[in-house]
Amino acid sequence: MEGWREEQLHALLTLADEQELFDVLTRLAHGLGFEYCAYGLRTPLPASRPRVVLLNNYPTEWQSRYQEMGYLSIDPTVVHGMRSSLPLLWTDDTFASARALWEDAHSFGLRYGWAQSSRDASGVGGLLTLARSDGPLTEQELRTKAPRMIWLTQLAHIGMSRCITPKLLPDVSPHLTDRELTVLRWTADGKTSSDIAEILNISERTVNFHINNAVEKLGTANKLAAAVKAAVLGML
Repeated sequence: MEGWREEQLHALLTLADEQELFDVLTRLAHGLGFEYCAYGLRTPLPASRPRVVLLNNYPTEWQSRYQEMGYLSIDPTVVHGMRSSLPLLWTDDTFASARALWEDAHSFGLRYGWAQSSRDASGVGGLLTLARSDGPLTEQELRTKAPRMIWLTQLAHIGMSRCITPKLLPDVSPHLTDRELTVLRWTADGKTSSDIAEILNISERTVNFHINNAVEKLGTANKLAAAVKAAVLGML
């Protein structure tokens, strides 16, 4: 397929601008027979209000409607993507819990689609959606195209995460020493400084020294928040 030219695939791994990268994704989606492409990225932090970036070429009116109705919070494809990395096909059953969204999407020409999520070691999640207005995805088409669609999902997340994550989480990978990571692991297990000192055969003062350093490097308010952040970022 024309959309799978080597230079376009290379661009997914090298472009530094998310809009340029999305334009490449859109061309590759067209090459696979989809007129619409959407990519969403969600940071794991702050835990109470994760940051979300959405890029798509959906009709402008549908984008406005989706935002106005707050569909992001109930979209079954998003909910599925947060729980599983298995591909999801748009069906009536998929949207059984969000009939208004499904009917609205149909009215804007969004009838057939496929989505898959991915997640990297830092906990950043991504969701790629490929959609079109005409022609359901047959089993034969999925057998033929699924490997490319799944591969595209992984490449999209690698590229988008590289472009977007540093802007949203500039301190995503602070350098912690082995000892700082060790005391945070025990802290995450519910151990007190006294417990950790006994386990590691060091003074409680030394334990607190390492904990305080980790708290400062991670930019958190206390040791529990530091342990949570380190765990979410895949550091533990």
